[in-house]
Amino acid sequence: MSRNRTLLKVAVEEGIPWCRIHQHDDGRVTISGPTRTLLDLFAQEMDFDYETELPPERVFGAELADGSWTGMIGMVHRGYAELAMGPFTVTERRESACDMSVPVAHDFKGLFMVRPGIQSDIGAFLNPFAPLVWLMILVSMFAMSLAMMSLMWMETNVFTSTTRTTTRPQNIVSHSIMWVVQSISQESSEWLPRRTEGRLLVTTWLLASFVFMSSYSGILTSMLTVPRVTIPIDSISDLVSQSRLPWRFEGGSSMYQYFQDATDELRQQVFKGQEGVFKDCWEDKQAISDGKYVAICDGTTMKKSMSWDFSTTGKCHMYVAREKIISVSSAIAFKTNSTYLPRANQM
Repeated sequence: MSRNRTLLKVAVEEGIPWCRIHQHDDGRVTISGPTRTLLDLFAQEMDFDYETELPPERVFGAELADGSWTGMIGMVHRGYAELAMGPFTVTERRESACDMSVPVAHDFKGLFMVRPGIQSDIGAFLNPFAPLVWLMILVSMFAMSLAMMSLMWMETNVFTSTTRTTTRPQNIVSHSIMWVVQSISQESSEWLPRRTEGRLLVTTWLLASFVFMSSYSGILTSMLTVPRVTIPIDSISDLVSQSRLPWRFEGGSSMYQYFQDATDELRQQVFKGQEGVFKDCWEDKQAISDGKYVAICDGTTMKKSMSWDFSTTGKCHMYVAREKIISVSSAIAFKTNSTYLPRANQM
C-alpha cells in the first residue's frame, strides 16, 4: 500500500462465478475471480489502494420499507464504501440508491430446478389418444350397439313373418354389445347377423375399428420405444399452477423486489406463493439438485452449477426452464456522484 495513494473501502460479497470470498485468520477479506481482476485494474488505472469488506447481512442489497438498504448496496448508499463490486443486476430502484457503471455483463433470469425424470403412469395406455377421442370412441360403441340391437329386432319381428326366431330378446342385447367390444379389441367372434342388412352394418364397424386399433397400437408402440419425459414446469405460469415443488428467491436479490413490485396478477401469484429465500444459487445448488425447491437464478450461475453437477456425478440432475423471466444487465455500483465512476466507464 502506497502512502501517496487514496485508500478506498470496497464492498464485496461472494457470487460464483464472478467473485469468491477468502476470509483470513487476521480478519482480512480478499477476493478472487473476474471481479478481483476488474478491481485491480480500477486501482491501477485510477491510482488508489483498496480494502475489501463484507456487508453485515451477507447479501447483495435490497430496499427496506423505511427506504434504507441492506447488503453491499446499503454500504454504498450510506457512503461507507466507495464502490461495490457485485456485479449487480441494474434496476430502477438500485439506480436511485447509487450510481451504476456501464454494463459489464448481460444475462437472464430463469427457473432452476431438479431435472424431470421418467415417471411410472398406471394410465399410460390411455395416452395415445386425447380424452375427447376416447369419449367419441365410447359414444361410437354405444351407438353401434344400439344400431345392431335395433336392426336385429327388426329382422326378428318385421322381416321374419313365417317363423319366430329362436333368439330371445336378452340374447340380442348381449350378442350386440359383446360383438362390438370384441371387434374393437380385435378379438374373433363366431356370431354374425343372419341377414344382409346386419352384415353390412357389421362390415362398416369392422373397418372403423380397424382404423382405431391400428392407430392406437402404432402410437402406443412408438411411445413405449421412445419414452417421453413430461416437463411439469417450463414457465412461471406452470410454476404457480403446480403444487409439487415450492419455489424461493435469493435473499436480497433484484428478483425478490422485481416480483414484489409487479402489478400483473401472474407475477403477484409468484411472489405471494414463494416459500421463502435462500442465500444464493451457487451455495444452494445441492438443495436445488435434490429437488427441494425451484430457484430463480441468473443464467451464468445456472450453467456453472450444471457444470459442477455433471463434473462431480457424471450425470445431469438439473434443469433450466425454457422461459426466460427477464433479460438483465449487470454493473458495478458506485457511491452517488463518485469521482471514480466517469473514469471507470471509460475503461
